[in-house]
Amino acid sequence: MREDAGAGTAIDAYVEKKNPKLKPVTDAVRALVRNTVPKSSETINSWGLPTFLWNGTLCYLMVGKNHVTFGFPRGTSLRDPTKPLEGTGKNLRHVKLREISEVHDANLRQLLLQAKKLNREQPQNPGMRSKRTSPGR
Repeated sequence: MREDAGAGTAIDAYVEKKNPKLKPVTDAVRALVRNTVPKSSETINSWGLPTFLWNGTLCYLMVGKNHVTFGFPRGTSLRDPTKPLEGTGKNLRHVKLREISEVHDANLRQLLLQAKKLNREQPQNPGMRSKRTSPGR
């Protein structure tokens, strides 16, 4: 995985600030992405979340009080036969991970591969990303 300048350090700092007890889980997620999509890169997005890029946003993680949310911005477009994905939004879906063993679930790897395929077939460009604007603009 290519790393944007300082992204790895910034992600480590994010995890340390949010919940250092979950660092083994976040490290396992990062390794899963790195091993599944080797040419992806890590960054911190504009909302301050660790994000993984490959032809656009591939996935993200968010550290909570008791779990790591591993999410897919185009999650509603992913096949989910074993139903690990949660969420009710228009596009986003996520999996809550509490233990390293959950990261090793083959279904997560398959979701990542699907997200990669989707980004390969329909790359995200800046026009596809949501834009925050003030009312009246």
